[in-house]
Amino acid sequence: MTKKIKVGIWGIGRAGWSMHTNEIGSYADKFEIVAACDIEPDRVKMMVDRFKCNGYTDGDAFLADPEIELVSVAVRSPEHTAYALQALTAGKFVFIEKPIALCYADALKLKDAAEKYPGKLFCRHNRRFEPAFQHIMEIMKSGLLGEVYEIKLCRHGYDRRNDWQTIIDCGGGQLNNWGPHLIDHALQFLESPVKEIWRDLKKIAAVGDAEDHLKVILKGENGRVVDIEISGGVALPSPVYTVYGTRGSLISTNEQDLQLKYLDPNQNLVEITAKRESPPLTNYFGSGETLKWRRNTIMVEPSSGYTDPANIWAPLYESIRNGKTFPIKIEEAVEVVRVAEMIRKGSGFESR
Repeated sequence: MTKKIKVGIWGIGRAGWSMHTNEIGSYADKFEIVAACDIEPDRVKMMVDRFKCNGYTDGDAFLADPEIELVSVAVRSPEHTAYALQALTAGKFVFIEKPIALCYADALKLKDAAEKYPGKLFCRHNRRFEPAFQHIMEIMKSGLLGEVYEIKLCRHGYDRRNDWQTIIDCGGGQLNNWGPHLIDHALQFLESPVKEIWRDLKKIAAVGDAEDHLKVILKGENGRVVDIEISGGVALPSPVYTVYGTRGSLISTNEQDLQLKYLDPNQNLVEITAKRESPPLTNYFGSGETLKWRRNTIMVEPSSGYTDPANIWAPLYESIRNGKTFPIKIEEAVEVVRVAEMIRKGSGFESR
């Protein structure tokens, strides 16, 4: 019989109320919400009414609840690190929302805590489980596109947003919102340590003081480039994924289908050399060889079986109950924060 993990949700905002609770509901055989904590009593009451759980407005009392095994940290971004450390000290398992920290120094505190409390801290980089990301990684590793040299990642929209995630003092801005997800994707796609970073952050449509449009280009030591665009100020969105390889390309506009154009895998490219003499007056572009192209549009169906970012709860359960290795390493999450800090410092937008 499956032994459920008893969860306390700390922070009843968009993430805690909608995302975490609904995702846990998809794994009701493995997780049970037994407590909730928020500084706003009406939100606590909503949780108590909905889940018949214990409710708290005091964090110390919440952490003292013996029923809670796992604390899901869903408070505002500037508080993620401190609350996670507090929960670890209280002896709980901890599932920390992104960004795990707003600065590299705090991320290193979490890394130290993970070493002090082994097997207790888990990072909610749930977009690692997106099926399109998983499937594209599989295609890249298959060699179908040849040597991949550039990848573009876009999350575009247009919104005159005015909530706390548009305010620097609250930890707002797209670098802290969508940034951790796509930086994490980029580092996985790079398959190499970061060698160079170019960045540009702007405020376009949002009404706070934090950036709502960012463009970041990461170049790995292996020469591969990942181009990231996250924007709340783009009315006509670009493809979500674009992959360029030496034998073909891939795009996905909707994360439901993958469009590919690639050279026939059976075609061996013969060695040719550049010529200095004048080209002929007809057929003067290219070498004259016939390239056998293949075009294909396929549904997003990774062999991993992941169908949704919420799938992160399955390996979380296996890690806590059965000691299996969690697929997102603390070192990877810390590197996301380090890269984000480098982007921030070179952007003109400063965290406060």
